[in-house]
Amino acid sequence: MTPIEKYTTSYVISKDGTRIGYRQTGTGPGVILVHGAMMTSKNFMKLASFLSNEFTVYIPDRRGRGLSGPFGPNYGIGLESEDLQALIHKTATDKIFGLSSGAICVLQTAAIETALKKVAIYEPPIPVEGTDPVAWGSRYESALSRGNLGKAMFEAIKGTDDPSLFTSLPTFLIAPLLNIAIKADAKKQVKDDMPLESLIPTMHYDLMLVHQSSGIIDLCKEIKAEMLLMGGTKSQHYFKLALDKLSNVLPLARRLSFRGLGHIAADNDNSPEKIAKELLVFFQSSGMQQM
Repeated sequence: MTPIEKYTTSYVISKDGTRIGYRQTGTGPGVILVHGAMMTSKNFMKLASFLSNEFTVYIPDRRGRGLSGPFGPNYGIGLESEDLQALIHKTATDKIFGLSSGAICVLQTAAIETALKKVAIYEPPIPVEGTDPVAWGSRYESALSRGNLGKAMFEAIKGTDDPSLFTSLPTFLIAPLLNIAIKADAKKQVKDDMPLESLIPTMHYDLMLVHQSSGIIDLCKEIKAEMLLMGGTKSQHYFKLALDKLSNVLPLARRLSFRGLGHIAADNDNSPEKIAKELLVFFQSSGMQQM
């Protein structure tokens, strides 16, 4: 087995009774990795493998995805936080990392969960200074309502991904190609995977999280854990603005900018080794550092 395949699965029951499944790999103190939108725990398996020699790594499928139960009728940022708190308590873990919308869930949890001692986040899409990280959401929802998953996916990619030649191409050209890829993906699924045709509609719930996060900056003043704020120089500007605001309310937080990296740098297909290198330093360090 390759490192990305070496894992076990288990679950925890959240406060509302929802089953939250997770992958587990490695040995040592616990670390939780929280994925972003249109992802599952599988997307962080390479990142986990780089941490697994030093830590036991827990990677939950956020509710509504993969190994976990449904979103539920009362879905929101509070339920996402309860899911993480349940996993934190079961595993006695005090270290956590979150990417994008997963970072929003982590911030919400860190503000109320005193068991957390080290919290690392990468580019939470928090609306600040009049920005709207999900201004593209209505186009995504419209395409989704018409069953055009390729167009819905491309609207989400254009709205959140790093500026590139691909994201500048016309939707009418790319959407049909993505629809072909989505159908092909559905035919090659393996154990514990979630097909794109099921994953793309979950973005609807991440849009809800972003809207609910508008007041989270003030809530973060309550965080007592040591913080690491990360971002990439290729990412869209609104991510940097959110990190700037967080730095203002978390003066002891360490700030890192990765030259040449974009929004989903921690994903299997990007640069998880670079993110893991800094996470190892942060999670293994002792004491609060003022930057």
